[in-house]
Amino acid sequence: MTQTNITFSINSDGWCEQARKVPSPHYNERPVAGDISLLVVHNISLPPGEFGGPWIDDLFLGRLDPAAHPYFAEIGQLRVSAHCLIRRDGEVVQYVPFHLRAWHAGVSSFAGREACNDFSIGIELEGTDTQPFTEPQYRVLAALTQALMARFPAITPERLTGHSDIAPGRKSDPGPCFDWCEYHHRLHADE
Repeated sequence: MTQTNITFSINSDGWCEQARKVPSPHYNERPVAGDISLLVVHNISLPPGEFGGPWIDDLFLGRLDPAAHPYFAEIGQLRVSAHCLIRRDGEVVQYVPFHLRAWHAGVSSFAGREACNDFSIGIELEGTDTQPFTEPQYRVLAALTQALMARFPAITPERLTGHSDIAPGRKSDPGPCFDWCEYHHRLHADE
């Protein structure tokens, strides 16, 4: 048992048993089944800087109302998803089974390999580049990461990265307020 005091389990269908399941249509098969070796941390808030509400689910389900907020008119037609979202209170929402390819990274490269969606898992944290993330988010992210590393052993501590690292100049998340040291400390707290 880790100091996170949370344990996640992933079933044979690729779903986290403890997550709220909200299946997205925005996914497809990975080019090479089982090729999962990277975890990408993102942040998202909709509208920008606002937390709570149905908007992130709506975006990942392809039903975001472009008239509900001026920013939504810019992004309402996007076809994107992540595997999971960790809300500010630590709730986990899962949109795509982990063995399938969610559409979270876009044009990207890690260690010389292009198209990170093909071999990565994307986890969104409800947040922004400019506001600290919450203690429940770090606790849950570490516990979920431990479960994913156990299930997909090619994901190692060296293969945990941010969206900004795989899409430099195009993306800035999870941003300077994400505490990588805290994340890694929580991952290794029981060692």
